[in-house]
Amino acid sequence: MVERVHGTTPKHRNFCSHRLWQDHSNGADSLLYGPDSRDPRGSWQRWRRSKDGFHGFRERERDYYPICCHVLHLEGLPVLCSVGGVQSQSITVDRQMRRYEVPRLAFINKLDRMGADPWKVLNQARSKLRHHSAAVQVPIGLEENFQGLIDLVQLKAYYFHGSSGEKVVAEEIPADMDAIVAEERRELIEMVSEVDDKLAEAFLNDEPISSVDLEEAVRRATIARKFVPVFMGSAFKNKGVQPLLDGVLSYLPCPIEVSNYALDQTKNEVKVMLPGTPDGPLVALAFKLEEGRFGQLTYLRVYEGVIRKGDFIVNINTGKKIKVPRLVRMHSDEMEDIQEAHAGQIVAVFGVDCASGDTFTNGSVKYTMTSMSVPEPVMSLAVQPVSKDSGGQFSKALNRFQREDPTFHVGLDAESGQTIISGMGELHLDIYVERIRREYKVDATVGKPRVNFRETITQRAEFDYLHKKQSGGQGQYGRVCGYVEPIPPGSPIKIEFENMIVGQAVPSNFIPAIEKGFKEAANSGSLIGHPVENIRIVLTDGASHAVDSSELAFKLAAIYAFRQCYSAARPVILEPIMLVELKVPTEFQGTVAGDINKRKGVIVGNDQDGDDSIITVNVPLNNMFGYSTMLRSMTQGKGEFTMEYKEHSPVSQDVQMQLVSTHKADKAE
Repeated sequence: MVERVHGTTPKHRNFCSHRLWQDHSNGADSLLYGPDSRDPRGSWQRWRRSKDGFHGFRERERDYYPICCHVLHLEGLPVLCSVGGVQSQSITVDRQMRRYEVPRLAFINKLDRMGADPWKVLNQARSKLRHHSAAVQVPIGLEENFQGLIDLVQLKAYYFHGSSGEKVVAEEIPADMDAIVAEERRELIEMVSEVDDKLAEAFLNDEPISSVDLEEAVRRATIARKFVPVFMGSAFKNKGVQPLLDGVLSYLPCPIEVSNYALDQTKNEVKVMLPGTPDGPLVALAFKLEEGRFGQLTYLRVYEGVIRKGDFIVNINTGKKIKVPRLVRMHSDEMEDIQEAHAGQIVAVFGVDCASGDTFTNGSVKYTMTSMSVPEPVMSLAVQPVSKDSGGQFSKALNRFQREDPTFHVGLDAESGQTIISGMGELHLDIYVERIRREYKVDATVGKPRVNFRETITQRAEFDYLHKKQSGGQGQYGRVCGYVEPIPPGSPIKIEFENMIVGQAVPSNFIPAIEKGFKEAANSGSLIGHPVENIRIVLTDGASHAVDSSELAFKLAAIYAFRQCYSAARPVILEPIMLVELKVPTEFQGTVAGDINKRKGVIVGNDQDGDDSIITVNVPLNNMFGYSTMLRSMTQGKGEFTMEYKEHSPVSQDVQMQLVSTHKADKAE
C-alpha cells in the first residue's frame, strides 16, 4: 500500500467482512478494516464516521436486534506485540482512540514467538498507555508450547486445531493451571470492581460472582470507556481470533447505545439525532469507493431505515434520484447478493454514481451525515504522464480520486497546458501521485509543490481607461471609469462587482461583459500571478460608441483598467495559515516549540493531557514542507499532528519581495 511508503498505515488493505458465528444465536458480525488515523485524505474521518466507535447489529430470524456489528482496525482494537510490547505507534493509536472516545478491546498477538511475554505487555499498557485494563484470558503455554487459551469469564479452556486454527474445541481447565486462573480471575474482578459499582458491591460482600455477572460488568465498564479487556493469541494461525470476535460481540456497544447525528440541510445544518432503527426514513453514508469488476463499488453505512434492492434513493449532495440495481454483503473480495439491509449494517452497492462522503435518503428527509461545505485546496502540483499512451489511464485515475475525495481538485494551467492537482497538503498530494503509479501503472512527472497564495489590495484606487482600436472596418471602443477598494477578510463573496452608472453612458447590455472582464483580470494578480480576492469593483461612469462598441471592447477595457489601477491600490500577498495541533510527550515540548518558532509559527495554546503536551499553533503552510518527517525525528516517532486550513493572511514585507523576485525570474525563463 502506498500509505506504508509514507509511514501512515500498518500493513493491511481496506476491507469489509461479514461472518456468521454459530455461538451467537445466528448473530452477524461485520468487520471493517480502515485507513490509518494519520491519513491526510479525509478517508479516516469518513471511515471513523462509518463505524461510530464500533457499533452495529445482530440479526436473528424474523427479528431485528441492534447489537455489535463491529469495525476492527488498529485504531479501534489496538494490537500489541507480545515480544515488542507497547511501541511508539501504539501510543499514537491510543491517542486517536481517546480523542474520538472509542470503547475498545486490546489484543496481545504473537504468543507463539520466541520471547513472548504477555504479562510484560499488559503492564506496559497500564503504565505507558494509562489503560485501566486486565486480562480476560490466560494462555496455555507460550512460544513453541502455545496450545490454547483459558477464558477467565466463562472458565473454559479453548484449543485451536486444524492447519489454520479453524476448529475450536472447548474443554475443562487443566488441573495444573487452576491456581493461576484463580489468581488472574480475582485480579480481573478487582480491576472491574474499581469502575463498576454493581460488581464492586458483590465483590466487597464476598458474594459469588457468576460468569454472567462478570460479563455484564465488563461490558458496562468497557462501553463507559473505564476499562479495556485484554485478549491474547496468535493471529498467524488464528489461535485466539475466534474468542476475540466473540469478545467484540459481547463487550462493545450497539447502535442504540450511541448517539448518531445527521445535519438537516433544510435548517442550515442543524444537528438531528438518529435513533438508529429500521422504522425511520433511510439515511446512509457512502464512506468508501472501490473500482470493482462490475464498475464502481460503493460501501454504505446504513444509519437509519432500510435499503432494498430496486429501491429509488436520493443523493442529497447532488440531488440525483437513482435506483439500487444490486445490493451485496462483502466478505473480503467475496460478495453475497442480498435483498435488503437495515440500520447498523455495512453493505455495498453497484452502479451508483456518487462521491465519497455523499449521503443517501429515501427522499422524505434532506439529511447529510457530513457537512456539505468543503475547504478550498491550499497546495498544488503540476503532474503529467511520461507517456502519451497512458493518458487514458491517467485521466481515469484523476476522475476516480475526485469522486473519492472532495478536497482533491484537478485543473488545467491555461499558460503551460499542464494538469494541476490541488489538495490539503504535501502528503495529501504525494499519496495520490504514488497511487497513480502503483494502481494505474502510469509513470508521471511531478513539478515542485506550489502553495496556493492569494493577492489582495489594501487601499482604494481609481481607474479610467479608454480602449480604442481602429484597424479598418468596425473598430473597438469602450471606456470604463470607477474605483476598486478592499472588502473585509472573511466575506463570503471574494470579488464583488457593483454598477453605479446613472443613465446610459454605457448601455446595460455591455455591463455583464465589463463584469466578466474585471473578474477574469482578478484571476491573476500582477505581483505573483495568483488570484486576487477580497476586492470590490465599482463602475461609476464610461463611454460607448454607436458603431465600434462591443462586448469584446468593454471586456478588454475592464481587463486593462484593472491592471492600470492595481499597483496604485497597494497590493499584498496572502499566504495560507494552517491551524496545527501537535501532541507530543512533554519531554520533547521544548524542541518541538523551538522548531515551530523557526517556521514562523505562533503558539496560541498549550495544554497538558497526562504525559503529553498539546500545542496549538498557527503556521504558514509554506513553512511546513517535510514537517511530518521532522516531527517523527524530533520525538522518536511518538509525536503526531493534525493540520487544517485557517485563513489567508498577509505575508511579511521580506517574504513578499522574495516571492515577487522568484515570480519575475520564473517568467523570464
